[in-house]
Amino acid sequence: MGSRRVGVLLVVVSAFVFSTAGIFTKGIAVAAWDIIFWRGVSAAGFTLAYLAVRGTLVQEVRQFGGVALTVTLMMGAGTAAFIPAFKLTHVANVALIYGAAPFFAAALAWFWLRELPSRTVVLASVVAFGGVLLIFTSGLGGVALRGDLLALFMTLMMAGTMVVYRAYPQTTAALPAALSSVVLLPLAYWQGDPFAVPGDQLPWLILFGLIFAVASVTLSEGARRLPPAETALLSILEMPLAPLLAYVILAERASAQVITGGAIILIAVVWSQTRGKGH
Repeated sequence: MGSRRVGVLLVVVSAFVFSTAGIFTKGIAVAAWDIIFWRGVSAAGFTLAYLAVRGTLVQEVRQFGGVALTVTLMMGAGTAAFIPAFKLTHVANVALIYGAAPFFAAALAWFWLRELPSRTVVLASVVAFGGVLLIFTSGLGGVALRGDLLALFMTLMMAGTMVVYRAYPQTTAALPAALSSVVLLPLAYWQGDPFAVPGDQLPWLILFGLIFAVASVTLSEGARRLPPAETALLSILEMPLAPLLAYVILAERASAQVITGGAIILIAVVWSQTRGKGH
């Protein structure tokens, strides 16, 4: 139970931190690939520094193997879709599409691990999906199909990452998060023009990298301690938070249906945790 409680706390922290991603992406006045480049440099630097201070960098390098490489590539692919998605559609769209993560994670876990989620998680996922549908009916889902599809691809990559960590919990967590940013740097440099970014935007990009580093490490560490469907269900706490932040900071107005849908998802997540693991 101690390990599970730590896992729940880590994933919840990750969800709260991740909920700010849309604000940073839309608030920073540079192209998506330039954001990916500088956020990647910053995130990798902070994560590697964190490992060095902890004295675990050498250990993580030694433990880095094929599974960790797979996680690195999946996280990198998810990031490559995540940032452009915010540029192409509403923050609420990206957040609500991520609400499908529990279903992808549960399906992948059953197919690969033959691990069935508890009745509580299944029921809470169904309720959360009802919240997703309610948000889609508000009309936001059709704003930018390309952005929505990128958000869906990102969701698949994150669900896959959760399942890999569940299957191989000994897999290192922090180093793949750092390297997932590094592997994108050549592509981001080729696709964008990162050295033409205005100097007044760089501090925000560095802060964005720090935020991403914290969110990625806490999600990976939490996923090692929880079933994939539960990890995904907890992580969609960012779904009601992201549209709220977009409204407060960016004046992206969410309809009453979006607010109601977000409330339903939040209630489902809280209920699934208060019911306990054995139900």
